[in-house]
Amino acid sequence: MANPSIDAITFKGAISNCRRSLRWLVLFSLGINLLILTSPIYMMQVFDRVLSSGRLETLLFLTLIAGIAVFAMGLIDMARGQFLVRVGNWLDRSLSAQVIASALALRLNDGVGSVQPLRDLGTLRSTLASPGFVAVIDTPWVPVFILIIWLMHPVLGLIALGSAAALFTVGLLNELTCRAALKKAGQLSIAAIQEVGAALRNAEAVQAMGMQPAIVERYDHSSFQSLGAHQQAADRGAAFIGLSKSLRFFVQILILGAGAWLVLRGELTSGGMIAGSILLGRALAPVEQSIGAWKQLVVARDAWQRLKQLLAEVPPQPDRMPLPEPTGVLECDQLTFVPSGGKRPILRNITFHLDPGEVLGVVGPSAAGKSTLCKVVTGSWKPTRGRTTLDGAEIHSWRSEDLGPHLGYLPQETELFTGTVGENIARLLPEPDSAAVIEAARSAGVHELILSLSAGYDTDIGDGGYFLSGGQRQRIGLARALYGKPKLIVLDEPNANLDPQGEKALLEAILHAKQWGAAVIVVAHHPAILRSTDKIMLMREGKIEALGRRDEIFGRFRAALGSAQPAASRSKDESDPTTQEVRT
Repeated sequence: MANPSIDAITFKGAISNCRRSLRWLVLFSLGINLLILTSPIYMMQVFDRVLSSGRLETLLFLTLIAGIAVFAMGLIDMARGQFLVRVGNWLDRSLSAQVIASALALRLNDGVGSVQPLRDLGTLRSTLASPGFVAVIDTPWVPVFILIIWLMHPVLGLIALGSAAALFTVGLLNELTCRAALKKAGQLSIAAIQEVGAALRNAEAVQAMGMQPAIVERYDHSSFQSLGAHQQAADRGAAFIGLSKSLRFFVQILILGAGAWLVLRGELTSGGMIAGSILLGRALAPVEQSIGAWKQLVVARDAWQRLKQLLAEVPPQPDRMPLPEPTGVLECDQLTFVPSGGKRPILRNITFHLDPGEVLGVVGPSAAGKSTLCKVVTGSWKPTRGRTTLDGAEIHSWRSEDLGPHLGYLPQETELFTGTVGENIARLLPEPDSAAVIEAARSAGVHELILSLSAGYDTDIGDGGYFLSGGQRQRIGLARALYGKPKLIVLDEPNANLDPQGEKALLEAILHAKQWGAAVIVVAHHPAILRSTDKIMLMREGKIEALGRRDEIFGRFRAALGSAQPAASRSKDESDPTTQEVRT
């Protein structure tokens, strides 16, 4: 199968290509099932001609032809298996980027996301190359074999038709009785694994606070229900599999007995009796194999439905024309954000302007909407109303891969990725610019710290930076935000885990960003960071309470604090951390 550009393939396009590949599967199945007739034809000729004539050369010639046919069947079957593996791999590679993008978007939009979609895609890939799927492909040939048996004798045809109908009925009952249990088991299993995944991400807290027994108990509860549903479905499936095997063996005995009766009546040859039994076994084999693999097929079907639902809810972004490199003019106009499923807005009519080389300090009490503003400005969350533009272009009109190099973001909770320090600073680029990596580290004041690590920039930091301290992770995250000299930099509490030396390096990093013309937003709880800002924005309950030049805002609040007011009120104002920040 051709390997077109992944970006050019949609979900419907990938499925359409897979359906077109079924033409080749039809040809493979045609060749295999025609060559399967080799064995019954050979038996008929041996019993009806060779044994009656005693001609050894006929036996030798028939055996040679049958051997070549069976060898060709094996080659075609091998080619079909290899073809199905490649179709599954192609489908995985074609959809993986789209599935990851949709899963990330779902996480950003609704806060719900996991790696389950990738597991579902892997389930589809493995099922395509499984014997159960091959059996499903061969099932349409069942009527053909029944017709051939009918042409040999109508009595044998009736037995074949009745046995096929009986096996199909068993398969239908298997589906009806196991469907709900298998679906429930799959959902509970996913939920149990997600709970353990959350515990692993917070392993330190689990260990320190003795939460492991509670985690195990919650997992046991979910797992017990999942295993119970699996057991119920497996018990029923085992019963139907046993019934189908017994039925198939019985009908093969029955067709041999009927064939012997017809031979005694002179209505069928002994070769036809043996051939009929072989053909019936071949006709019923795909049905029996499908029943045996039904659990895997149902799991794949559920995975398919989940993927369809995910890609329908979060379709891929349309292709957009690349925009020129921005200069860093940021403008937010009447930004309002209401979370999915919520009623109360977190941001209310936020409007401000930031030029290249300007630094905006955002302060305010907890739950004022500061971090939400950062996520909306960087395009992680889409505003419910209003616009955020960079050089006049709506943030969401940029393709993420085009905007990313011009945007630096340090979230409140710094997360690093498995790999080396250098790879993390370079944003996991396959071919990073080593000079730009070192420059970003120097700008963040973390170059010497990195050199002190065991392997410098090539130090493997473990899963999520497990081997680094919180301060080290935050400073490396800052270097990542500065990589490539982006034109818009958003830092959400960048000094939360920093010591005085780290704070000094942070202030120098902000000054470096101003020098190359970046617009910088800094969310701060520590007053020292505000010294590097040009503007101050005070937020409270999702609204802008004050916005202006730093000295102007400081002067306004100093005047307010110095004016006459009741002592109790003054004490209350001075205890407000926001007032303390702006006062400083």
